Amino acid sequence: MMLYALGIGMGSDPLNEKELQFVNEAYATPKALKVVPSFASVCVWGARPGVIDLNQVMLLDGEHDITFHKPIPAEASATADARVRGVYDKGKEKGAIIQNEVVVKDDKCDKIVTIVSSIFARGDGGFGGPSEGTPEPHQVPRREPDRSIDIPIRPDQALIYRLSGDRNPLHGDPEFAHRAGFPKPILHGMCTYGLTCRALLQTYADYDPSAFHRHRVRFSAPLFPGEIITVNLWKDGNSISFEAHVRDRQVTVAKHGQTVLV
Repeated sequence: MMLYALGIGMGSDPLNEKELQFVNEAYATPKALKVVPSFASVCVWGARPGVIDLNQVMLLDGEHDITFHKPIPAEASATADARVRGVYDKGKEKGAIIQNEVVVKDDKCDKIVTIVSSIFARGDGGFGGPSEGTPEPHQVPRREPDRSIDIPIRPDQALIYRLSGDRNPLHGDPEFAHRAGFPKPILHGMCTYGLTCRALLQTYADYDPSAFHRHRVRFSAPLFPGEIITVNLWKDGNSISFEAHVRDRQVTVAKHGQTVLV
């Protein structure tokens, strides 16, 4: 849990006591270790319904949607049930989308989280499957953001994040990244997901993981280590809409984001 929190940049200020509770278990006065809600995306990393023969060089994260049935405990035995929810053909030149679902339960068979994710298989379209049926994206308000927050990405952020399970060389090997069509290794889409969760934690959730009921977003462009991500937030009751941008490149890296607070 602490390694994951470091992987999304928490603890960069070692005097920020609110973030220290996610990355440090040792205090002069004992404090409970907190779990970043998006840790759910890696706590059962690798849980999948089976192997699908895809072009691994051309895979990217598409969307991620976690529903929290209860706060993630700092220690637990868990079971992950995985299934394929759908496979969608966008065309030979446009790729395919594979949507999976993972339900994580504790040792009493009570649900902890339900994770719905999609993978964009850029090199596997044109197989003749259905093209429609993916969920409608959340629409963010058109007004000016209620809040904005800048989060710097460490140059070695992907190398730290990959230690949480995703060792895809696209995120750490310059040669592999070039083969995939990128000028250099890109940040994991799921690290971007964690960064948006972190933005909500330190603003509207006041660093309280139990405040999260749902967190979802669609990835729209790669984010590179060393950049600064700007997360714009719109609050409407307990629903927080968000998008994430890189100002220097004038590109949106995450769209249609929504966090529902308890």
